Amino acid sequence: MAVEPDAQQMADIAALAGADGDGPVVMLNLNRYLDRDAYMSYGDVALRVLERLGGRILWQADCRQTVIGDDSDRYDEAIAVWYPSVAAFTALATDPEILEARKIREAALERAALICCSAPPA
Repeated sequence: MAVEPDAQQMADIAALAGADGDGPVVMLNLNRYLDRDAYMSYGDVALRVLERLGGRILWQADCRQTVIGDDSDRYDEAIAVWYPSVAAFTALATDPEILEARKIREAALERAALICCSAPPA
């Protein structure tokens, strides 16, 4: 199962970075873990980089049950992350610290989805 964006997905999001109207976004992270504790060590790195880029976690929750969908739609955790812009998100995704910690993330996740959402009004 996918835990990282493919080349086309990264190219599509990178094309929005810095374009007209590039403003705040919320990235909804859906994670299914192989090793939640290992993921938390990646999360420490990600949080440090996120804060440096002006982003923040809006909320985090354990996922209790899939109400519509099948087992492929089951996740362990949802995390809503606010970024000041798509450019800030792409900066995080390509940050050297994140790239180094990526191995931990890949090993800790069974499946992930990342959905780019409009940010709520300030």
